[in-house]
Amino acid sequence: MNIHGVRAIYVSEMARTGRTLLQSVVSPVLSTSLYFVVFGAAIGSRITEVEGVSYGAFIVPGLVMLMLLTQSVSNASFAIYFPKFTGTIYELLSAPISHFEIVLGFVGAAATKSLLIGVIILITAGFFVPLQIAHPVWMVVFLVLTAFTFSLLGFIIGIWADGFEKLQFVPLLIITPLAFLGGTFYSVDMLPPFWQTVTLFNPVVYLISGFRWSFYGIADVSLAASVGMIALFLVACLAVVSWIFRTGYKLKA
Repeated sequence: MNIHGVRAIYVSEMARTGRTLLQSVVSPVLSTSLYFVVFGAAIGSRITEVEGVSYGAFIVPGLVMLMLLTQSVSNASFAIYFPKFTGTIYELLSAPISHFEIVLGFVGAAATKSLLIGVIILITAGFFVPLQIAHPVWMVVFLVLTAFTFSLLGFIIGIWADGFEKLQFVPLLIITPLAFLGGTFYSVDMLPPFWQTVTLFNPVVYLISGFRWSFYGIADVSLAASVGMIALFLVACLAVVSWIFRTGYKLKA
């Protein structure tokens, strides 16, 4: 493996985060803090507990997962779209570095930035509500798998997009609504039976449920279903990325 090539891509992408610190880190953390203030104060005063957990603490895993999903997709999509937009992607493709190493550099950097934001949000949440982590190892597993999987999805979107509008389409119009409807602010058990069944077709439900289980030991679906869903999505993203490089989709002039 060309470690130096992977490191060069990774370091370059991480350095870009330092240059856009306000947008990359401060903005997501501030947005999440506002969620705590608004939802914790407004709804928390009416819903004191959900399944034995205070409402403020209950929404923490959902908010972390919401930011992790959106930031992973956005970071990776912009990272690969910009070289494609400027034309420098062809220099990268002709360099002595494999397709796997290119993906590893870009996706690794995007996942690292998303994980960093997720950890900062967790620390920030600790100032608002008391947190407990019943299964810390599983929490890390869900964080890492989700960050890498959705960074792969962002990489795919960055290749597919031929304009800045398309880069925002999936995070804003698909990922965010699915996260809001996936149990970020409520338990699926609180819904009428019909809507409980409909909600189970939302893949984000499984991610949020598994992540929340790692905190409080409560879940809307089984742990096996949550792990299976993220593993299935990861394999699907890897297959699509492999197909993109094999066929040269949107990469060859």
